[in-house]
Amino acid sequence: MIGSIRRECIDHVVVFGERHLRHVLFSYMSYYNGTRTHLSLNKDAPKSRAAEIVGRIICHPILGGLHHQYIRI
Repeated sequence: MIGSIRRECIDHVVVFGERHLRHVLFSYMSYYNGTRTHLSLNKDAPKSRAAEIVGRIICHPILGGLHHQYIRI
């Protein structure tokens, strides 16, 4: 877990203090536990969701664009 935080988050963000670090880590935790796919879950997210096949795809940036979540509306 510590390696994932470093490689996917902290190594790419300039932190401007403890409050900012807490915000970055909380945002990454929400992304990691909610939308990021995991190999151990057969490339599914911890909060499983149905595949949507119809609709326009929009991109939702996470952590200022470091990661993205793509959803259909």
